[in-house]
Amino acid sequence: MELRLLGRVDYVPTYEAMQAFTAERQPDTPNQLWLCEHPPVFTQGLAGQADHVLMPGDIPVVQTNRGGQVTYHGPGQVMAYPLVNLQRGGYFVKEYVYKLEESVIRTLAHFGVTGHRVAGAPGIYVRLDDPFGHAALVGPAPAHDPFKGLGKISALGIKVSRHCTYHGAALNVAMDLSPFERINPCGYAGLKTVDLSTIGVITTWEEVAQVLAHQLTARL
Repeated sequence: MELRLLGRVDYVPTYEAMQAFTAERQPDTPNQLWLCEHPPVFTQGLAGQADHVLMPGDIPVVQTNRGGQVTYHGPGQVMAYPLVNLQRGGYFVKEYVYKLEESVIRTLAHFGVTGHRVAGAPGIYVRLDDPFGHAALVGPAPAHDPFKGLGKISALGIKVSRHCTYHGAALNVAMDLSPFERINPCGYAGLKTVDLSTIGVITTWEEVAQVLAHQLTARL
């Protein structure tokens, strides 16, 4: 897998470049992993509803063809875009999503943080009261508040075209989290969003990007 470190790049040109790469790639085109961060932007997935964008203000809202609903991207967040031929890799979309989530979980573990999956809610979550504890989430979440006691630290949204993936995963490192209050993150009203900094992990964007790249390339 070829690794491309793009630095801070605007969202729309990056989105268009992923589409072009995927449309033009051949059966033997090497897979790539793009790592970057974006200036402030809200992105809507195919399932996104306009009323989940509460108050965008001066932050642009971009409609995309990825799965999922609205989320926010901004400085201090690692964006990982794997451009992978699933057919050549021999696995299906569900397994691919699992690999993405597992890569994020292992990256968090590198920094001592325990990441959790929540059934039916793609992405990775941490316990707000004990992000470093190893206790598993036990039992079904309360129907009225499936994220009780949890904060979302990583969002996932993918697109598959001709067996090839683009879009990917966002991992929050040290961000201005206030723009998340202008939306219902991933369509869930009141869902708290956190980053590594707010839960007490002091690191750099570059270190997290390096660890996440290693975890993704090992699995994909």
